[in-house]
Amino acid sequence: MNISPTLEKEYLHDGMTAREAQRKAEWIAFGPVVFQASRIMVKWGILEMLRNSDNGLTMSEIVERTGKTPYAIKVLMEASLCIGTVMLADDKEHFLITKTGWCLLVDKLTQVNMAFNHDVNYEGWFRLEESLDEGRPVGLEHFGDWPTIYEGLSSLPKQVQDSWFGFDHFYSDNSFDEALRVVFGRKPRTLLDVGGNTGRWALRCVDYNDEVEVTIMDLPQQIGMMQKFTAGKKGADRIAGYGINLLDPQTPFPTDKHYDIIWMSQFLDCFGEEEIESILSRAAAIMDGDSRLCIMETFWNRQHHDLAAFCLTMTSLYFTALANGNSKMYHSDDMEKIVKRAGLEVESIVDDLGYGHSIMICKK
Repeated sequence: MNISPTLEKEYLHDGMTAREAQRKAEWIAFGPVVFQASRIMVKWGILEMLRNSDNGLTMSEIVERTGKTPYAIKVLMEASLCIGTVMLADDKEHFLITKTGWCLLVDKLTQVNMAFNHDVNYEGWFRLEESLDEGRPVGLEHFGDWPTIYEGLSSLPKQVQDSWFGFDHFYSDNSFDEALRVVFGRKPRTLLDVGGNTGRWALRCVDYNDEVEVTIMDLPQQIGMMQKFTAGKKGADRIAGYGINLLDPQTPFPTDKHYDIIWMSQFLDCFGEEEIESILSRAAAIMDGDSRLCIMETFWNRQHHDLAAFCLTMTSLYFTALANGNSKMYHSDDMEKIVKRAGLEVESIVDDLGYGHSIMICKK
């Protein structure tokens, strides 16, 4: 690969050799097929077969065990060799699983991300450029005619719903234990769960504390799903629903009672900056000096590892093409600026909850 000396001098100061840079560029160019080939290796059970074999498997043994054609297995295994999910044993006949293949097979984070990207995002991302240009989720048209994915969530195919909720719940559920200690350290008696989805957090709250009352505020369709999910479960009698469209700036927050905590978990990343300001301003309107607004998010700049930041910034493009066309995973500084514009101030930030969550605690 020929690189102009001037270009190399002025721009290529990232520490990579030209060959390393070209390899990464080709990895990007073939990214879609790398993803699909690796997904099929998991789905067809090939990686699991290799993991469970003592000395690996030959091509013919894989053909026999999968029932697939020799051609299908050959192209898949040769691609996987170059991808790096399998390797050849010393005899050059037996295939072995690599550490990367093992991660695809058993790492829950990888499994959740792969299912989410295949079932929810893959076809919609084909229209990412249109979504960026138009500021709306053009890729969502693959599933239906809704302005955002949230209105259509209850109508999506079951497999898509499963992968969407699996992704959403995996990240939030792993932070709930620590988040409960933070929230209930303030001894709240009433909690407003904004964007409470199916009520998983609300159920954890009423289980954690025998007196707290929780109101879930979400779209009417989501409230219906929540009521079905929580029905008959412990503490469900202390969970109420309040169905509204939060994108309507004229819709106020409930004033039927004083809320000690207003809780927003993985919620504000579903909106653009102006929409967030509107939502927070309406939250501030029902707060007093004793109220606290708790925003739990995976701020991409507050992660300890670059891999986490990578996953989060890539997830921003799901919001662009599929979710709503104007939201993202936020930098905490950007969120703090919006908080201030809404008439609130950040009192403290608690980091390192679960898989990289932070709780931004705000007061009037």
